[in-house]
Amino acid sequence: MPQVSAAGTGIDAGSAPWLCDPYSQALASGRGPLFLCRSDGWMLPLEVERWCGGTDAADESVLERAEGDTVDVGCGPGRMVAALTARGHLALGVDTNPVAVSRAVEAGGRAVRSSVFDPLPREGAWRTALLLDGNIGIGGVPGDLLSRIREVVLPGGLLVVEAAGQDVHECVTVQVTDGRRDPGAPFPWARVGLPALRLCAEAAGWTWSEAWRVRGRRFAALRSPR
Repeated sequence: MPQVSAAGTGIDAGSAPWLCDPYSQALASGRGPLFLCRSDGWMLPLEVERWCGGTDAADESVLERAEGDTVDVGCGPGRMVAALTARGHLALGVDTNPVAVSRAVEAGGRAVRSSVFDPLPREGAWRTALLLDGNIGIGGVPGDLLSRIREVVLPGGLLVVEAAGQDVHECVTVQVTDGRRDPGAPFPWARVGLPALRLCAEAAGWTWSEAWRVRGRRFAALRSPR
């Protein structure tokens, strides 16, 4: 049964970057524009319409590789959780934004409102974890996030990461904005291409399994130590 929970998160709107009005309103409407912006004016478009739609060929390439019980970290509006559930997987979405969690549940999935750095349901027992749609950037330090995910999956577990489309490795301070209203609070974020992802993953104890590209999106599969 679809389920939503916010227990034990300790999340408040004053400190969590993805609780800002531009992001919540974009999720509620299912459309952008929405950007991550730096203080120097650089802006990264966020694909709200794709996130709020159905799965595409690139998503299907991830779904085909998922093994058993799967947790989607930064699930957003839940397209992957719903698709995994429809395929017969036990799936859980994790997101700090209540609109995202509500949409994931409405789509037919199960989701909890939490940070990945907080204790999670069935921690250490997930066979697969997903970090898609730029979520390798969570926390601004990819190595720390990858180390944390090792605690979430079981030994020998699978992690599928979506990398940046360019060979980049940057840790920056950004804000979420729609270009019209006041942006959200500044927060650390990272962008990591495949070469840098491999270095970060191996330093965090993961074994590189494979990498692939579909429709301009880049992915890697990693294995935790047994």
